[in-house]
Amino acid sequence: MKIGKYMASFLWGLSVSMVALSAHGENYTLKGDMKSTLQYKLQQQITTPEGVKKLEASFVIPQSFDSPTYGQEIKSCRFTFQPEPQKKETITDKRDNRILLTTWTSVPGQVDITLTCETVSYTLLDKIKTTAPFPLVNTPPEVADYLRPTPLVQSEDPRIKKMAVSLTQGVTTEFDAVQRIVSWVVDNVKYVSPPPQYDALYTLESGQGNCQNFSHLSAALLRAIGIPTRIVNGVTLNKPLDVKWEKGVLTFKMGQGRHSWIESWFPDLGWVPFDAQSSVLFVSNRFLRIEIGTDNGETKNDGLVRWVQIKGSAQPTLQEYINAEFKADKVEVGGKRENYGPKNILLTPPVTATFKPLVIPPLPPPPAISEEVKKTLKYDQPFLFGNLKFPENIDFAFPRTTSKTKDNQFEMKKNFLVETAEYVTQGVTQYAQAFVLTKPVKLEKVGLALHKFGGDGILWVDVFSDNNGKPGQILSASKFVDLDKLSLKPGYRWEDFEFPDRPELMPGRYWIALGFTGSPVVNWFYTYGKPVGPVDGTRYKGVFEEDWSGALGYEFNYRIIGKTVK
Repeated sequence: MKIGKYMASFLWGLSVSMVALSAHGENYTLKGDMKSTLQYKLQQQITTPEGVKKLEASFVIPQSFDSPTYGQEIKSCRFTFQPEPQKKETITDKRDNRILLTTWTSVPGQVDITLTCETVSYTLLDKIKTTAPFPLVNTPPEVADYLRPTPLVQSEDPRIKKMAVSLTQGVTTEFDAVQRIVSWVVDNVKYVSPPPQYDALYTLESGQGNCQNFSHLSAALLRAIGIPTRIVNGVTLNKPLDVKWEKGVLTFKMGQGRHSWIESWFPDLGWVPFDAQSSVLFVSNRFLRIEIGTDNGETKNDGLVRWVQIKGSAQPTLQEYINAEFKADKVEVGGKRENYGPKNILLTPPVTATFKPLVIPPLPPPPAISEEVKKTLKYDQPFLFGNLKFPENIDFAFPRTTSKTKDNQFEMKKNFLVETAEYVTQGVTQYAQAFVLTKPVKLEKVGLALHKFGGDGILWVDVFSDNNGKPGQILSASKFVDLDKLSLKPGYRWEDFEFPDRPELMPGRYWIALGFTGSPVVNWFYTYGKPVGPVDGTRYKGVFEEDWSGALGYEFNYRIIGKTVK
């Protein structure tokens, strides 16, 4: 009996389509506005063992900012310390960041720090007109630092220069240059966290990295062709935002935590923000801008903790929590998918400028396999496929690492490891994740990157057919897994669900789905962008709705295990 058909449940789906798989340009033009009034709160708790003789913590105070598309108005910011530091000093660095330096010379066993900011953030997606030429001429001296190479932004490396020049051949406007470079980065760098390195050259050669890698590579390519570009550090908030388009709703959601993006300089627009993972000429009002610099090695002051300790002493630990209370939130944005690239989602406002669209050729259809041929298939080759990379077994409450600066002197810098996960068993919304097979597979297991927070019940995975790009009929169901078998240990890890009937799946599109009974509290980890699957391949709907009309801008981490043919 297929439990997905006969048992009341909340599902995640898996489906197959034998129709031709077509590639589309995934450049979406957005029009409208977003505005929020919110209270941002950063809380840190530093626990200091005996032997710590001096403790220092620094914070960058958020400031108001305005651009043609994005801005924030900081109404107020206030710090509270328990206990109070023996010394407090506010300085302004050469990038105009305002930095609060705090020092405890009489070090307590625990320090609690809270920053609370009242802010208004907004994104305006009206038509932008720019006539900035390419290459730029006579850039002002105040932007010169953002044209120079750094240890993390190696804009003078021949490999970086060669790529930047090749991407901008024949370009006559700055907008065309930046959209070509960001389009290439979006299509050729996969989001992986944490990567072993964060610099631009590593990112170019490996094709992977986190937000720092996207920012450093984009900045290096842009600086290499004379476009001033600076690194921005801040935080993103996990409140979703919906974009209406002709096929339903596109929902975008970031993890709640630290993030890195860029700003490029236009002679007729000034500094304009980009999220090199997904957007050109704007970021959403879910971004809070905090610190700027030439690279992420320079933008290290916010959240920096330093200390001096007796040799052999235990080291401090730090817990950090980022929260936001939205007192008002208005998002009225519509989107139109253009008939040009890149292959992965890239969002832009309407722009009046000369540029050449990137045309994406259609993919060939999957091979058609006759019933007679199916009978002769021999499944004797191991098969593993999916969105496989995520930070396994990491406790996101204590993500920082310590480095030694001098004898008995240490520091902890902020990092950009963010818990990106969806609460998938809350019983209100159903989710479905697609993938595409290019050869026949006999399915043995489906693995999901899960974390159990508590509750009780039973989990399983259903497999669905595809119905015009959305989950269709159930094809198969896994064995039950009792929630008690999942660990409560911090972090996300693979949980595999076995399919005893070993369904044979032919080439085409599929969807995977989590079913459950009882009251489990389970999160499924996701990755920004679409590392392996189709752009419209993560969907959701209300549990009482028929149509999977909602599409998500990320991809859940999953793995398909089985046997395939030679």
